[in-house]
Amino acid sequence: MRVGILTGGGDCPGLNAVIRAITVQGKREGWQIIGFKNGWAGVLENKWEELTEDKVEDIHREGGTILYTSRTNPFKEENGLQRIKDTLKETKVDALVAIGGDDTLGVANKLYQEGIKIVGVPKTIDNDLSATDYTFGFDSAVNVAIEAMDRLHTTAKSHNRVIVVEVMGRHAGWITLEAGIGGGAHIILIPEVPFDIEEVCQILIKRKDEGKSYSIVAVAEGAKAAKGSKFLTREVTREEKTDAFGNILLGGIAKVLEKEIAKRTGFETRSMILGHIQRGGRPSAFDRFLATRFGLKAGELVKEEKFGQMASLRGTDIISVPLKEAVGKRKEVPLKLYQEIVKPFWGR
Repeated sequence: MRVGILTGGGDCPGLNAVIRAITVQGKREGWQIIGFKNGWAGVLENKWEELTEDKVEDIHREGGTILYTSRTNPFKEENGLQRIKDTLKETKVDALVAIGGDDTLGVANKLYQEGIKIVGVPKTIDNDLSATDYTFGFDSAVNVAIEAMDRLHTTAKSHNRVIVVEVMGRHAGWITLEAGIGGGAHIILIPEVPFDIEEVCQILIKRKDEGKSYSIVAVAEGAKAAKGSKFLTREVTREEKTDAFGNILLGGIAKVLEKEIAKRTGFETRSMILGHIQRGGRPSAFDRFLATRFGLKAGELVKEEKFGQMASLRGTDIISVPLKEAVGKRKEVPLKLYQEIVKPFWGR
């Protein structure tokens, strides 16, 4: 059997651990493993390399992906579907493993419906994929954000400042929520719960009146102001153009909040955009372990010819679920959970 692997969408720690697990398991089964370069672009352009146990021996410790990645959408490319089929036929690939988030696995699901033998592995630092409790990359991103906030506490306290920390999270605030609580943020703003800038400023003023000299505000890049707000009427974007999946490039809300908080309160305010530092670096122990388990499950699904399925974490078990369940609905932070966890610490 010949099995192809690809990594699509944004990079994150843990991708190499999945590649390693599939390759090692595949070699034990006597399979030939090939890796397509640059996500779906590699399949479209028939660019790949053979993967051996020697090539993947130590890669689980490193961030990023040795196969590289892109945000290519084959269904937006000329003759994309046919080119995919032609490549798989020419390379004699019997099954394909797609490792990615909502966009990459959405393509995988469509290809499965077109008759291609494919399984999925969930990957996103945002942890917003349905049908799995956690995705690898998320834990590493949270740890990076927490470490940054730990460091910002000391400089904010030394200068009696408000510091606004912008964390990744387009539609879901999981990283901001967990990092905000773990990093001791005094205010946590996520996309699922529109905020009132006046309330935010009043909390900061109250803290100052109580003798608390500094504050940390954690905000997700996709956070929005409440309806009717004249301060901010939409998400803050870096540029208006979209990628192949229709996603606008977000970023900059921390800068906007920095200026508005300073203007309304008179407090010295600074902002920090963590950006791609959350995607980089070595994976955490949890992500290495989870990614390895996902990779082994993907190999099992291929062996058992259970195509159109995705590896999933439920509790402590690795199971499989239909791809259509994973991409059918985004997993967002429930309002009840946000209120239970954040409100007791809100502006303390």
